[in-house]
Amino acid sequence: MKLQKFAAIDIGTNAIRLLFVNVIEDGKEVLFKKSSIIRVPIRLGSDVFTKGKISDIKLEKLILAMNAFKNLMSIHDVVKFRACATSAMREASNSKEVIEKIKEKSGIEIEIIDGKTEAEIIYNNRVNESLDNKYSYLYVDIGGGSTEITLFSKGEIVASRSFNIGTIRLLNEAVNKNEFDLLKSWLTEISKKFKNIELIGSGGNINKLLKLSGKKEGKPLPIKVLKDIYDDIKSYNYNDRIKILGLNPDRADVIIPASDLLFKIIKWSGTKEIIVPKVGIADGIVKQLYYDNQN
Repeated sequence: MKLQKFAAIDIGTNAIRLLFVNVIEDGKEVLFKKSSIIRVPIRLGSDVFTKGKISDIKLEKLILAMNAFKNLMSIHDVVKFRACATSAMREASNSKEVIEKIKEKSGIEIEIIDGKTEAEIIYNNRVNESLDNKYSYLYVDIGGGSTEITLFSKGEIVASRSFNIGTIRLLNEAVNKNEFDLLKSWLTEISKKFKNIELIGSGGNINKLLKLSGKKEGKPLPIKVLKDIYDDIKSYNYNDRIKILGLNPDRADVIIPASDLLFKIIKWSGTKEIIVPKVGIADGIVKQLYYDNQN
């Protein structure tokens, strides 16, 4: 048996994450076991979607986090890692300067990825390999700045699209109405061509909805159950979502717009239930790193 540790840094719009994964090779079998994850709610999007750039304060926090991440990766004897930044960094007018400063101060090189690449990385989670090829599946990842949607049919990618609709954009009223029109039109066309579509959901907010439901990971969650959970969460104000429901402060405000967006996607795609495998872009980065390392 061979064991190696890989890491992924996901610099998102709401939070940044460092994921450690043990990759175990045992004969022909390869297992990916999450070791630990560190999440820091820096919320870059609150700067970018209101001021167009990343502030000096947020930059200092990013540098501190990257140095901490670098030290943790050294302690864990990580063999390979990749740092990717998504929507907020893509749109920040000073993203080039920010990335250069972080590399200078921490030695970590950050790669800004576009929506298509983000969708491809999410696909690397290979969730489709455990699904029934008789059905079509819509993989939806709701982030802080964008939403990535990939359609699988008969085990193959049929379509993939990134939309500039995310929870931090919604909180800051920074979503162009045309994006919703595009999303509705795209999903409506898919629902006409593909029947009985199953929804696969990922992202911190969708994972939290699954946890609050008490259902097991990977088991289909009926939309009615999801709606009941949402109605319960919405009945609490922001403070009580933290005190009574135990949500983190940076989750308590975004979970409502995330749920509203999810229900729009459900309605426009005509899906009846949702599967939540609890994987995200960081998991996809690790799997891509491992398989690229084999070639």
